[in-house]
Amino acid sequence: MPKKRSGGGLSPTQQAVKFLGVSVLAGAVLAGIALPAVGALGLAAKGSVEGFDALPANLKTPPLSQRTTILDAEGGTIATVYSRDRTVVDLKDISPYMQKAIVAIEDSRFYEHGAIDLKGVLRALNKNARSGEVSEGASTLTQQYVKNVFVEEAGDDPTKVAQATQQTIGRKIQELKLAIQVEEELGKKKILENYLNITFFGQQAYGVEAASQRYFSKHAKDLNVQEAALLAGIVQSPSRYDPVNDEAEATKRRNVVLNRMAQVGDISTAEAEKAKKAPLGLKVSKPKNGCITAVKNASFFCDYVREVFLSDKVFGKTRKDRAKVWNQGGLTIRTTLDPQAQASVQQSLKDHVNQSDSVAAASTLVEPGTGKVLAMGQTKPYGYGKNETEINYSVDHGMGGSNYGFPTGSTFKPFVAAAALEEGRPATQEYSSPYEMPYPEPVQTCSGKPWMNTAGEKVPNESESEVGPYRLKEAMALSVNTYFVQMVADIGLCPVMKMTDALHVVQGSGDKLPEVPAVSLGSKGVAPLTMASAYAAFASRGMYCTPIVIESITQKIGNKQKSLDVPKSTCSRAMSEKTADTVNTLLQGVVDSGTGKAAGLTDRANAGKTGTTDERKNAWFVGYTPNLSGAVWVGSASQQVQMKNITIGGQYHDLVFGGAVPGPIWKDAMTGALAGKDSPSFNLVNIPDEDKDKDKNKDKDKDRDKEKPDDGNNGDDGFIGGLTDGGTGDGGPGGFPGGNLIQGPGNGPGGRR
Repeated sequence: MPKKRSGGGLSPTQQAVKFLGVSVLAGAVLAGIALPAVGALGLAAKGSVEGFDALPANLKTPPLSQRTTILDAEGGTIATVYSRDRTVVDLKDISPYMQKAIVAIEDSRFYEHGAIDLKGVLRALNKNARSGEVSEGASTLTQQYVKNVFVEEAGDDPTKVAQATQQTIGRKIQELKLAIQVEEELGKKKILENYLNITFFGQQAYGVEAASQRYFSKHAKDLNVQEAALLAGIVQSPSRYDPVNDEAEATKRRNVVLNRMAQVGDISTAEAEKAKKAPLGLKVSKPKNGCITAVKNASFFCDYVREVFLSDKVFGKTRKDRAKVWNQGGLTIRTTLDPQAQASVQQSLKDHVNQSDSVAAASTLVEPGTGKVLAMGQTKPYGYGKNETEINYSVDHGMGGSNYGFPTGSTFKPFVAAAALEEGRPATQEYSSPYEMPYPEPVQTCSGKPWMNTAGEKVPNESESEVGPYRLKEAMALSVNTYFVQMVADIGLCPVMKMTDALHVVQGSGDKLPEVPAVSLGSKGVAPLTMASAYAAFASRGMYCTPIVIESITQKIGNKQKSLDVPKSTCSRAMSEKTADTVNTLLQGVVDSGTGKAAGLTDRANAGKTGTTDERKNAWFVGYTPNLSGAVWVGSASQQVQMKNITIGGQYHDLVFGGAVPGPIWKDAMTGALAGKDSPSFNLVNIPDEDKDKDKNKDKDKDRDKEKPDDGNNGDDGFIGGLTDGGTGDGGPGGFPGGNLIQGPGNGPGGRR
């Protein structure tokens, strides 16, 4: 049996058989065309057709897949993504040398024959058989174009690709008939243009523009004669003639093309000889495909854009339909990413948490009133190696995030306060707030069946010195757990659920929050983007806007462009302006003198809330100004690390809490993101200070200062926000039974601020 050539081609004997078969086939087809009344060609073998005339004569030409470009809000490129790296160009934007080179080596009689060149087939058969190598092809450019259309239509489906390239008589006859149709409908110039845009040039480059950029880092219109000859030579066998991996073989093939161009009169012999002496002149650009190549450390934002596209029905009825549009590409997607904000977020994360640390951090910034996601970053970069991850910690599981999000701790308390205010409770509402207490019962629910504390679970405050009574303002500033448990018992769970529904607060799994008292203290996992968007409603005086990342999309199909509809933010009133203004006043107190003092901005109005979960597995700070909202989470994605006696970002912490690590990250990120931006004010309300027990409260503050030595954290070491994530499997002290909230849902109550 004849052996294949080392370069993957066929032996001279195999070539002779191949071309003989093509010759016979061409003759048979010509006979079928000349004598249509004869009917069937007599090709009844499997894979053939019953008759030439019975074949469909309409070539379905799918839009050529092209690269998609994702831009930031200022028009800068974030990343390019594609299933096939291709940029379609007009014939006028392709070097004349390239046009001549491909015709000379692939089909020198292209402008003289029709769809089928019997003379060329016979000549090629004779020449290749005598020379012992394939220096000249037999198929016309039109036939090759038709075959490439079949391959393009097959996409990445291996079965369809095999069918599109199968070497059967029936397939060949079908290609030939369709080639006749193409010749009649398109004409030579358009066929040449289409062929140069569809064919594969190796190194992931489809079409001559992508190939020119890949090998020479220039546009196809600027190719010189030797560069054009090199690219034209690659087409026959992209792997064998790959100039990157086999310069000698590629040079030999280039010179064959140059000789052929001289033989057919496209260039002079002298020009050919001069070009053959020139070096290949490669200036290779490596393929840059996918969100992993995104600039500005925006890989996760880029991936979120892709997930939005694939999940939103505005881009197609089914995910399969949307994936087809995405893979077809040719999209220019302008996003909401603000380069200044993104740079600030990533720099702040880098300054405070190392990539190699045992914990990670993630931060997302959202614009109140519009829902625009301006920045999204994390300390474990997008990748597949050590200390890298494909999981986007900022978003829900369905959009590429962690399984359950991360328990939020006391950053949930403002939702409880907002619900109570909406129910008519005054901003001076007071509860006894003991240091420790059982969860009150019964607690009314939306279902009408009250929640009962059948297991006798208890909830403590952070410190034994935290003993009420407290009013709302101080309870929020100090993050007093028992105060908010009593508030939930007072108003019931249903108002809290209605408020979180209005703010679109769901678990990271996408599930609704459970209707149990522990949820009011942040026992369930939520994504940072969800928290930033919810707090943005406080900043915009009660108007919640769904997050958006896409501003506009244009799609290039062939050489034409059209605009696509994109998802719009939907804004709705989640609470009254008075309630939002009251919450803003309360949370401004948190950063002025409460648990979030270390995070407070000094140059503009700001508000926020700390949160820390039991066993210090998660620490949060969520805050905002009137024109920017941001959430920062710090913890272990696996929920296996207790942030006690730990070094993060090169700094030692005996205990991590929301004001100590997430707070400074938020502060630096917001400072840079807002530099040079307007500094609007909140519409604050007057909340009277407590008029009794002032001396008692001063004594309590002194007691707190005595509990721990000062470590430079502005004296707010004890002000820790939040709640347990059930990390021990039993919900922690006084907790509901539950497991790890990232690896499996839990519902422990906890007791941290």
